[in-house]
Amino acid sequence: MATLDDKHTNSVVVEDKNGDLESKEENDAMNVETVNEATKKKRKRKKKPNKSGDGTTGSEKQVDELTNGVAEVGLGVDESRPQTADQTGKKKKNKKKGGALKQTVPPSIAIKDLFPNGNYPEGELMEHPIGQDERTGKDRMTSEEKKALDRMNEDVYKEARLAAEAHRHTRQYMQEYIKPGMTMIDICETLEGISRKTIAENGLEAGLAFPTGCSLNHCAAHYTPNAGDLTVIQYDDVCKIDFGTHINGRIIDCAFTLTFNDKYDELLKAVKDATNTGIKTAGIDVRLCDVGEAIQEVMESYEVELDGKTYPVKAIRNLNGHSIGPYQIHAGKTVPIVKGGDATRMEEMEFYAIETFGSTGKGVVHDDMECSHYMKNFDVGHVPLRLAKSKQLLNVINKNFGTLAFCRRWLDRLGQERYLMALKNLCDNNIVEAYPPLCDSKGCYTAQYEHTILLRPTCKEVISRGTDY
Repeated sequence: MATLDDKHTNSVVVEDKNGDLESKEENDAMNVETVNEATKKKRKRKKKPNKSGDGTTGSEKQVDELTNGVAEVGLGVDESRPQTADQTGKKKKNKKKGGALKQTVPPSIAIKDLFPNGNYPEGELMEHPIGQDERTGKDRMTSEEKKALDRMNEDVYKEARLAAEAHRHTRQYMQEYIKPGMTMIDICETLEGISRKTIAENGLEAGLAFPTGCSLNHCAAHYTPNAGDLTVIQYDDVCKIDFGTHINGRIIDCAFTLTFNDKYDELLKAVKDATNTGIKTAGIDVRLCDVGEAIQEVMESYEVELDGKTYPVKAIRNLNGHSIGPYQIHAGKTVPIVKGGDATRMEEMEFYAIETFGSTGKGVVHDDMECSHYMKNFDVGHVPLRLAKSKQLLNVINKNFGTLAFCRRWLDRLGQERYLMALKNLCDNNIVEAYPPLCDSKGCYTAQYEHTILLRPTCKEVISRGTDY
């Protein structure tokens, strides 16, 4: 998310050979007795000697192994297919060999169920640009002191990695799902529905960190459709998909740009390269302004040809990356994407969203279009409210979002009605902040790439890195 500067038992009927049912009691009893005797003889004939030496037949032992998820034989299931429903209407669980769950298509299994041991995948590990601890002069990667600090923070890492894995599963599916002709509301609600399942949404303990941004073309950030918005994505559109997940307030903020026409390839390449440069430059004791300077240098070395005209790619100078705190998407520090700015240094155990925006326009954004994004101010204290509807709406916000960002669609989803005046009242009292869409000049195109990084004591972890970008 950009920061702007300044979820029956089947019955079986058995019929005789002719399809007629016996009606007399003596015939029923005789049939039951005959079946029972035949069944006993059949079982006696089929029983095999125990080869395992543990009092269990070979077939029984194999069933036990499969039940316990430790059998080493294949299950005979085509794992490349999405999960389906069986004849009783119950949803089947896709399983890998050994009984482990496998993600469905579309994703519907919570990440915590895919990794029951809690060992979630690490992100990309990189050395800090300044390889030594200035205080001790020792290499961070090999320092026993820094390794001990890493172990102390393992719970924090696991929460962030869980949120990141949920983000990866969701976004990788959506990159294939989104096609021209879809409405933006369908795209956002599909993405958010999948994300809620993969993160195992649970109040403020786990869920979506902010609304799905799906800004188009000259709009760079903070656009998500409100109810009734019939906007449709077109073949020539440039769409920025920016969404977040969190576990106990540990936020993953990650974004990518989606296009269908390859004429925008150089624009996307420029922004992706700039974001990766920012990630590479960032680290403990690095000055924020140095990250911005490196980003701008790479970004503006590109140009893109569109319909016979060549455009230089400009870094949008009043959009920035930012530090991230628990339940706080913008935690106070900004990471510029142009030269100049804050000389404050990055510090150990800080989370950062490294995001860059490139434009074929002026390289400056302004508020435009209907507002959809809102967020309760992090440090706001008690403010007396006169309107009963404002008090009621604030209670809904506190209970469902806390200090995480939300949108009008999410209020609609919670059953809120006629709340716009109350929402405006909360904004007027500085309890809630409105974040309107941010746009460059009409007719231009903007692109965005973003990752969340963690400055661990020993190394830098790009937590949200995936095989896609």
